[in-house]
Amino acid sequence: MKLLDRYVVRNFLQAYLYCVAAFLSIWLIFDISENISVFLDNHFGLSRTVEFYLTQLPQVLVILLPVSLLLALLFSLGRMSRANEIVSMLTAGVSIPRLLFPLLAIGLLTTLVTFALNYSVAPHAELSRQNYLSRTGPARSNHIEGQIFRNRTDARTWFVQDFLPGENVFNNVQILQQDAHDNITANYLAARAVYQPDKKSWLLETAKVVNYDRRGNILHSEILPSLVIEHWSETPFRIGSANVQAEFLSLPELNDYLHYNADFPGSLLAPFSTHFQYRLALPWACLVVVLVAAPLGIGFSRRGVLSSVALAILIVFSMNFLTHFFLALGEGNRIPAWIAAWTPNLLFAAIGLYLLYLRSTNRESWNFHVFGRRRIVSR
Repeated sequence: MKLLDRYVVRNFLQAYLYCVAAFLSIWLIFDISENISVFLDNHFGLSRTVEFYLTQLPQVLVILLPVSLLLALLFSLGRMSRANEIVSMLTAGVSIPRLLFPLLAIGLLTTLVTFALNYSVAPHAELSRQNYLSRTGPARSNHIEGQIFRNRTDARTWFVQDFLPGENVFNNVQILQQDAHDNITANYLAARAVYQPDKKSWLLETAKVVNYDRRGNILHSEILPSLVIEHWSETPFRIGSANVQAEFLSLPELNDYLHYNADFPGSLLAPFSTHFQYRLALPWACLVVVLVAAPLGIGFSRRGVLSSVALAILIVFSMNFLTHFFLALGEGNRIPAWIAAWTPNLLFAAIGLYLLYLRSTNRESWNFHVFGRRRIVSR
């Protein structure tokens, strides 16, 4: 890394780390103030409280990193502009793209970190928060009762009395197998159905199996202490998928949901397909923020710094508004999922590249004159 790159990175990272630390501190103070009574009522010890906030940290970082990038870029580049350091670099033959190259690299690295957080752990943070804060005692159960699951591909319907999400055990199960004409061909009753992930099979304990002909007459009936079935495609996640919300699922879980429930109506799949694309698109907002904020953070005059900062903040907050607006359209099945997820990034990336072009060619970008133009009247 050249001396110029080290200098630019050092100035930026100092402001960046301060921003991240400040935002985390503010969030932690407000969250503890809001939930302190819950922690005391449920006898949360120090270790359990620390564990709770560690589960929340990935989700908070996904939100804070783009904002911290924005403020750190505006501050560091604005300070270098006011000290005429950037003018000196340009005079020495360094171009604007070359000057911003290490900052773009940091933006790309932040994008990768955000993608890693948003892949699995960040989507589970809100659900983990609800589970932590909804406990009124150690004996409280999160069992789901009265579950019905329809496997349209294999023509099987499951009726489950109760089960615990994330576990492989289902209590008091009835499974109806149908043929292509919706005639019931077999009925499975079991006290427990246990999924064996290593064998990808189901173990039915204390099972009763009844076979029917096309008219519904019983052909055969038997009671077995246990029955192993290896060819069923259902998994515990798939059976419990009727109770999940798209915003709480990780990228692999969203992919599994869309794969196993591909026969669902489009209106039911729209939130899940939209959030699948959103999981892929959200990390790239960090790089888009760099493209927008970096050229606006550079000012060749003291007068233009304030208007550029105001414009950068307005653009980024507009991007946040459009992101949620298009996300709502995608969840409502009004536009395709990939358009809902990627349009804000593509739109503002184009704006950022245009601003970078203007700054590189020493042309004026849009200016908001916060205090208005001063008129000089000659007498």
